[in-house]
Amino acid sequence: MPAPPSLIRRLSALFYDALLLLAVLFTGTALLLPFRGGHALGAGDPAYSTYLILLSFALLGWQWTHGGQTLGMRAWRLRLQSRDGGPIGWKQAAVRFSAGLLSLAALGLGFLWALVDRDRQCWHDRLAGTRLVWAGEARASGHAHDQVDD
Repeated sequence: MPAPPSLIRRLSALFYDALLLLAVLFTGTALLLPFRGGHALGAGDPAYSTYLILLSFALLGWQWTHGGQTLGMRAWRLRLQSRDGGPIGWKQAAVRFSAGLLSLAALGLGFLWALVDRDRQCWHDRLAGTRLVWAGEARASGHAHDQVDD
């Protein structure tokens, strides 16, 4: 069974994914502007907020269900899988995404839980029946993230 990743490796992958997601959300917002006559979208607009959440889920859910890796996970050699080691489906992706939002909303406690969990899992993985695993040994490529101590 592959080893669970360290919290540092998880958060590093999350940072990479946040950068990609930010670019996708900017692009998704820009695509809406012609339909609004070029007027700005309000941050408190429930339809706009729902659109951004659905766009985020579409990106992450597709990556999780098609190969089990986001861009950040690939860079940090992580893979998402079901508890049985197989790929996850859209239902698990939806639960993981929703619980991940809860993990973040609780001031990151859902992520910090991995420090005390016997299997080093976060809340969203426990709730969704998924596992994040380290997908391979670091290669001697000279990249700084290859040297992170797991």
